[in-house]
Amino acid sequence: MNKNKVQTDIEKIKKRERTREFILNYALYFILGILILAIIAYEPSFLSVKNFTNILTQASTRGILALGVAGLIVLQGTDLSAGRILGLSAAVSASLLQSVTYSSRMYPELGEISMLIPLALAIGIAVVFALINGFGVAVLKIHAFIVTLGTQLIAFGLIQIYIENQKNGAQPIGSLQKRYQSLAQGSFLKVPNLVWFLAIIAFIVWVIWNKTELGKNMFAIGGNPEAAEVSGVNLVKNIMLVYLMSGVLYGLAGFLEAGRIGSVTPGTGFAYELDAISACVVGGVSFAGGVGTIPGVLIGTVILQFITYGLNYININPYVQFIIRGLIIIVAVAIDVRKYLKKK
Repeated sequence: MNKNKVQTDIEKIKKRERTREFILNYALYFILGILILAIIAYEPSFLSVKNFTNILTQASTRGILALGVAGLIVLQGTDLSAGRILGLSAAVSASLLQSVTYSSRMYPELGEISMLIPLALAIGIAVVFALINGFGVAVLKIHAFIVTLGTQLIAFGLIQIYIENQKNGAQPIGSLQKRYQSLAQGSFLKVPNLVWFLAIIAFIVWVIWNKTELGKNMFAIGGNPEAAEVSGVNLVKNIMLVYLMSGVLYGLAGFLEAGRIGSVTPGTGFAYELDAISACVVGGVSFAGGVGTIPGVLIGTVILQFITYGLNYININPYVQFIIRGLIIIVAVAIDVRKYLKKK
């Protein structure tokens, strides 16, 4: 009898442990789910095809940005400069693709050029910043938080100077060409073009993460850099390549974001890096390194955009929204750290 009782007690303890683990792993999703349900209950008209399409469209450029940041978090790093790099890329793209009939064009002597040129410049600018970040982390051994904080300020300063350098002084870079806006604002088979772009880019990044040597090395470095180096992985080369990939994604996101919103100001890209980091952590990319999936990043991006759009829809004070987003980040990281400590 005593033996059976002991066995029953052990089973109960194991069951409680499994329940606690389940709650720990999915606590944030429960919280976010309750928040989404509260928005829907407060304003049932929020559930509409139009709103869902808007959410996916707005989430697309942030999703592309988040895919770039995710690789850096897998490496046990982060990127505080992503939003400002996106903003600078967007400003350059928009300035080169203003309507040729617009009297206050930034480059009045420039005719209608191929969109590939601004796209290449946007990616090039973003890649330069990303490689500076990568060099600081991989070669100079500066913590990613510090080096990306520095490049964030540099990028923001450059945006201000660039926009201020217009002949009529500082003003939004707008009146964009219709073909550019159609690319970012149009749709194909009733699905927004930006959603298609995100899907294609996400698939490419998934292949890199899961089917290439770079992806394998990225997770190895993030999981245990010392062991990876002993195994023959070139840390500097692979870290630089991951940062290079993030730069390409930032440039793409900046180019598409300018076309989506229709004009660029110094505030374009503000706090986008926080949205990207939040999406990654909510989506299961661990700050402990070596853990993360592309579907998780996409789900995290859509969930957070759903909440942001919903809060705006029910007219929640923008400052209160910052508080809510801040709390989400704290809770997400706290849960991530808790899971990491549990594993240790």
